[in-house]
Amino acid sequence: MKALTVVPGKADSLTLEHRDEPDPGDDLLLVDGLAVGVCGTDREIAGAEYGWAPPGRESLVIGHESLGRVRAARPGSGFEPGDLVAGVVRRPDPAPCGACARGQFDSCRNGDYTERGIKELDGYAAQTWTVEPDYAVRIDPGLAETGVLMEPASVVAKAWDQVDAVGNRGWYEPRTALVTGAGPIGLLAALIGVQRGLEVHVLDIVADGPKPELVAGLGAAYHHRGIDEVLEHTAPDIVIEATGVSRLVFEAMAATGRFGVVCLTGVSPVGRKITVDVGAVGREMVLENDAVIGSVNAGLGHYAQAADVLAAADRDWLAGLITRRVPLEDYREAFEPGPDDVKVVIDLRR
Repeated sequence: MKALTVVPGKADSLTLEHRDEPDPGDDLLLVDGLAVGVCGTDREIAGAEYGWAPPGRESLVIGHESLGRVRAARPGSGFEPGDLVAGVVRRPDPAPCGACARGQFDSCRNGDYTERGIKELDGYAAQTWTVEPDYAVRIDPGLAETGVLMEPASVVAKAWDQVDAVGNRGWYEPRTALVTGAGPIGLLAALIGVQRGLEVHVLDIVADGPKPELVAGLGAAYHHRGIDEVLEHTAPDIVIEATGVSRLVFEAMAATGRFGVVCLTGVSPVGRKITVDVGAVGREMVLENDAVIGSVNAGLGHYAQAADVLAAADRDWLAGLITRRVPLEDYREAFEPGPDDVKVVIDLRR
């Protein structure tokens, strides 16, 4: 079989290898890989910014946004040959912290978790892979190739779950939401907001192309002239920040209505300095009972929520999120962002 590998920390090491098919033994599902999504994390690992190979190995099979079809499953596993599945990314610390011991490995306290395609476990960018039944998620067969959106959808489902947990600290009936960034995370966040019956606004920097069209397809409002344009229409109860742009993060924190909740999902670059009136932001947060939280990764329950979100979504709209499909042999093209990209997917069958 072919697998896309990288030597973590080594520049220009991304390559296509021939490997033996993995042995599922008696306990694992044997899965034929169909597709894998490419995101900023994958590009950063390929760019030698971070990543960890499995112990005793030099290279790591990359890829954490998976879609596959079960080839073989043991009786009683809960899966059958032919099932469409995605693999969960994170695994708990072998000597679990309190969170991992309670199944909340997405909130690991000591950082000793592992992650498929990122940290010490091979990923899913391979033509054949294995996964534990407890860490496989069945995908509605009607989703077909859009099932590759399961992992980013799980991250967004967790973000909304965290927003609910914070909002419900008091009386809470949100009506409006702002999503900053119209990449896959932002658009899936907007999808969930619309599914919840909220008035949703999406802010991005582009004025045309697929992003405004996708937002319009949800019945949400699209803005590209900055956050002040949004505030002409609403003071959002919820902000899902999906860009990591430092200035926009602080603008979002100051943009909510009273009792607002801001959830940060984008990772901001370090070392970039901006001038911010922290006192004013802090004063407003205190006097208006606002809250700002960070959210990353997803737990098993969030994958189940994501499965429900995708199953309820318009299939054509989901298909519109995938703006490029690249054959495995041309993998390098998937790691070069295009101007109209939303989600780029590598087809593992070609």
